[in-house]
Amino acid sequence: MPGRPETLRSHRLETNFHGTMSRPCPPETVRNSLIEDAKARLKKHDVGTKYSHLSSSKYSILLPLLAKEGKLHLLFTLRSEKTNTFITPVVGFIDHNFQAQPNPDEVKKVFLVPLDYFLHPHAYHQNHLTQSGHHFIIHCFEYTNPEDGVTYYIKGLTAKFAVFVALIILGEKPTFEVEFNLNDLTSSSEETFLKLYKPASSKL
Repeated sequence: MPGRPETLRSHRLETNFHGTMSRPCPPETVRNSLIEDAKARLKKHDVGTKYSHLSSSKYSILLPLLAKEGKLHLLFTLRSEKTNTFITPVVGFIDHNFQAQPNPDEVKKVFLVPLDYFLHPHAYHQNHLTQSGHHFIIHCFEYTNPEDGVTYYIKGLTAKFAVFVALIILGEKPTFEVEFNLNDLTSSSEETFLKLYKPASSKL
């Protein structure tokens, strides 16, 4: 497991070795550094088309990342999840000025959650499930949006993928149990996600 990413310079003025005050990093520089570092870490775990042959019923879950206030955030929408299909997580980066205009017939709400919340949550619980001889951890995050005070529950595959992306990009140990081997994240994650697919495919 990689160590914690190098801390980006904050917006506060800092004193160098000669006692003079250095200028803060421009917000655009901080955002670009966050995004480029995240892309480099994600690229190391990209399996490409390795599992494209496994199912004719394929769907992707988009995990949109947005750099805001010196941190990466995941953009979420409240909508239903599909099951019994082969689902691939796809990470995308969106502009920090993005303003969502959801179709109310499909999306009830759009909200941001800091990426590090999926490693160090304030409100969290998990359930354990055994299916077809495989053990699964069901993550459930409770997040209260500071902008409107609304509490959201992030669980299921969405939560599992959010944890996985946070582990890759932030390189930190979570405060809760996960299925992944943190010393071999790529291989253990492939094994975990294939176990999710096999019970579903056996029902077809």
